[in-house]
Amino acid sequence: MATIPITKRGSEKLKDELHKLKTVERPAVINAIAEARAQGDLSENAEYDAAKDRQGFIEGRIQEVEGKLSVAQIIDPSELDAGGRVVFGATVSLEDEDSGDKVTYQIVGEDEADLKLGLVNISSPIARALIGKEEGDVAEVQAPGGVKRYEIVTVSYI
Repeated sequence: MATIPITKRGSEKLKDELHKLKTVERPAVINAIAEARAQGDLSENAEYDAAKDRQGFIEGRIQEVEGKLSVAQIIDPSELDAGGRVVFGATVSLEDEDSGDKVTYQIVGEDEADLKLGLVNISSPIARALIGKEEGDVAEVQAPGGVKRYEIVTVSYI
């Protein structure tokens, strides 16, 4: 399996989720199953079925997170030296050439992407258009409303 890039912050977020799943969620669902079993007939016990479904989800998520962490290539953006180029982990300030609107994005891994927080997935169209470019370059992004052109104002590694 190939490595997947993730920022240090994203790695910590996944580790925290894994810890919560193992120490809080898993024991809670085990207790719920035990309580449902104590009620008797399992064939018509909705609480038991719901708890078993929840247990399956939790165990699946634990495996998924452990798998991602095992192949993660953790990148600390503050330690990058890409010579001003846009790379994974870089924070990029852009200006829309048509409207003049300014936006700032950090290019992150799939699990940490959140557009509301300015975190864009490395495989998103905008991130793919920005990778390798430098301050002053123009990136063309295929958007649902047509091609958008963004000028790269600043590139930082924070």
